[in-house]
Amino acid sequence: MNLTILYRGSLVSCNYGCEYCPFAKRQQTAAELTIDKQQLERFVNWIGDRPQHQFSILFTPWGEALIHSYYQQALIKLTQMPHVNKAAIQTNLSCQLDWVEECNKGKLALWATFHSQWVSRGLFLAKCLELDRRGVRFSAGVVGFSQFKDEIATLRQELPAHIYLWINAVKKELANLSLEDRNFFEEVDPLFSVNTQNYPSLGHSCRAGKSVISVDGDGNMRRCHFIAEPIGNIYDRTFESALFERLCTNTSCHCHIGYVHLDYLELDKVFGSGILERIPDQLMGKAIAHP
Repeated sequence: MNLTILYRGSLVSCNYGCEYCPFAKRQQTAAELTIDKQQLERFVNWIGDRPQHQFSILFTPWGEALIHSYYQQALIKLTQMPHVNKAAIQTNLSCQLDWVEECNKGKLALWATFHSQWVSRGLFLAKCLELDRRGVRFSAGVVGFSQFKDEIATLRQELPAHIYLWINAVKKELANLSLEDRNFFEEVDPLFSVNTQNYPSLGHSCRAGKSVISVDGDGNMRRCHFIAEPIGNIYDRTFESALFERLCTNTSCHCHIGYVHLDYLELDKVFGSGILERIPDQLMGKAIAHP
């Protein structure tokens, strides 16, 4: 079996305070972080105990995970497992990066977001260049607010050309987005328009629930982050029996980590092996040259 897991534990704290994020500058107690650590270690051990399966894992925490060493250790361990094809994580890139040298960097990937209200472009860029120098695959991105255009334009100029810079559309602001701003975002990110849609999903086939699942800290399996009903638990011996094709029960799907798995969109052909870390193989029909 080849299974992709989107893991989201009980971490809900972040060292940044972005005004658009509900988890901004939230702190957790040492006891709460201990629970998250124990849950994560159990998950990593569970992966390690199943060499008969192939796994790809994306950590999508509600908060910043890589400032905690136990998430770094989890990525080190996972990338060293022969039956793990990839271990990726969403991050604001505020951590130190020396730990990546202990990873199998052929399996490690980062999804890095630049928050210009909380870190200078120079510091974020330096981390990106360090990742590139260390040979770590990553995408970089920003939230698409018009007031950040100057920072976005400069970041695109300063990043190496082979690094994909994505822009998350602020869907509630799209109606007020000027044509000039939309054209700017599409020039920076040729896939920006893909992220502006709420895709019809009700009754459509999706890899979620069959070859892609969401897992929480207690091991509860869901088809994806956006359908609340559990379909089983990975710590049950018969967890595989819950994995089969299902049609989507939601009216629409609006988030990249969800809609990329809708079969009819065929975005697997766009992102290829970089689908978890949001690195496309193709942009507007043209192959991306990787170093």
